[in-house]
Amino acid sequence: MSENTSAEDLKGRAKEAVGAITGQDDVAREGKEQQKKADAEDTARQKEAEAQKARAEADKKDADQKKHQ
Repeated sequence: MSENTSAEDLKGRAKEAVGAITGQDDVAREGKEQQKKADAEDTARQKEAEAQKARAEADKKDADQKKHQ
């Protein structure tokens, strides 16, 4: 899992630690799942940013080609 410092990730880490310390496996498991969700959301945001950049580059190339026609 990539390093993710979102609030959701931090809450998941805290929940996992509390669950581990108190012996509440369900709370620890819930914390791990919260971290996985935060990581997936972060990955989705990164992919969307990459897609937006690629679309902008493609639009620029298209505009440049039209300009030279």
